[in-house]
Amino acid sequence: MIVRILGEGQFQVTGEVAAKLTALDAELDTAVETQDESAFRTALGAAVRLVRESGTSVPDDTFTTADYILPFSDATVAEVKKLLADGSIPGDSIGLP
Repeated sequence: MIVRILGEGQFQVTGEVAAKLTALDAELDTAVETQDESAFRTALGAAVRLVRESGTSVPDDTFTTADYILPFSDATVAEVKKLLADGSIPGDSIGLP
């Protein structure tokens, strides 16, 4: 499975890591829905750390579609809500990959 961390690049992760990401994704969804910035930061930090530590970096010159996209590691709930609503990435004029 390929995971993109916006602003950092793509990583290949195992099925075990993907399963952990699925659980963290549920926490992220809930935090965004309830606008709980603290829970969001905790879950996002855990997800980004998991991918960075467990994944293998995909070379920048390799074109691979990501199966899962994590927001910027310092994203806020408001930025993610905007991203989910209209597909635009704050500070990025080209949008989603």
